[in-house]
Amino acid sequence: MKKNLLIFSLFPLLFFASSGHAYSETVKLSQDGGMEIEIVHPDSVLNERTFSISFLIQNNGWESKQNIILKLTNPDDAFTPVAEEKIRIEELTSSSSFGTTLDYVVHKDATEGTHFINIDYSQILLSNNVDPMPQTQMNIAIPIEVLNRPQIVIETITPESIFAKSEFSIQATITSNDIDLEDITLEIIAPDIEFRGDTFYKLSSLEKQTPYTISAELITPVENVTTEYTIPVKVILTYTDDLGETNTSTQSMPLLLRPKTFMELTNDGGIWIGDFFIAPYVSIGTIVGIPAGTILSLIIRRSQNKKKESSTE
Repeated sequence: MKKNLLIFSLFPLLFFASSGHAYSETVKLSQDGGMEIEIVHPDSVLNERTFSISFLIQNNGWESKQNIILKLTNPDDAFTPVAEEKIRIEELTSSSSFGTTLDYVVHKDATEGTHFINIDYSQILLSNNVDPMPQTQMNIAIPIEVLNRPQIVIETITPESIFAKSEFSIQATITSNDIDLEDITLEIIAPDIEFRGDTFYKLSSLEKQTPYTISAELITPVENVTTEYTIPVKVILTYTDDLGETNTSTQSMPLLLRPKTFMELTNDGGIWIGDFFIAPYVSIGTIVGIPAGTILSLIIRRSQNKKKESSTE
C-alpha cells in the first residue's frame, strides 16, 4: 500500500479557534522574599485569533509584599490587548496568591515569525511586615510565534498499483491540527473507475486534532489492460473554518493501472492464477487441494496463447 501525505496551509485555509494554539509554555520565576510568578502562554498563535496569557503570583515568604505590578508591552504591536496590559496588586500577605488572565488578539497584519511580549515586574517587600523596602524589579521577554494560516493534513492510503477485474480500497484521513471545522464534506473521485458504496461523506463538525477517516472500494474495468497508464485520483475537502469562511482543498495522486500478471493477490485476500480466481473465504486446505494439473494446464494454455500471438504477428 502507498501513503500520500498532504499538509495544507494555503490561504485562505484553516486555523485556530478562539483560544491560543494547542500547545503552551509555562514560565516560572522567583523574586525576593519567596515570591513565585508562573506565566502560561501559547507557543504559537494565528493571525486574527484571540489568545490568553495567564498569571499566578504566590507569596511563599513570611513577609508581605505591596504594590506588585506586572506591565506588558509588545514592541512591534503584533498583539492587540483586549483590555488592560497591566496587573496591579495592592498587597499579598504571607501564603496568599493572586491569579488572572490577559487576552490579546493577533493583528491581521502581523508578520509570520517570532514576536515578543515584554513583562516588567516590580514589588515592594515589607521588612518584618512593617517597613517598606526599596522597590525591586525584573524583566522577561516571552516569545510567541505567529502563524499566518492554520494547518490541515490529508493522508491517503492507496494500492501501489491495480489491475483489471478486481476491487481495491482507498482510504483518506483528514486532521485539523489547529482549529475546529464545521460543515465538512469529503469526496473521492477517479475517472473511468466504478466504486462500490459511498464516495461522498458529510460531517457537521470535526474537533481539532481528531482524525476522520473514510474509505471507498473501487472496481477496476473488466476489459484486460495491455499497457500501463495512470488514473488521477482526487480527494476533495470542503469545510467552514473558525472565522466562518468556506474553503476547498484538493489532493491528487496518480494510481497505476497495469496488466495483470499470472498470479495476483487481491485487496480482500483472494488469489488470481491466470483466469482462475480463488475467493478469500476458501480455506487453506481447499487451496492446497486444487489439483496440480489444473494449475499446470493454466500455465500451458497461457504459453500456447503467447505462441499463437507471436506466430500471427
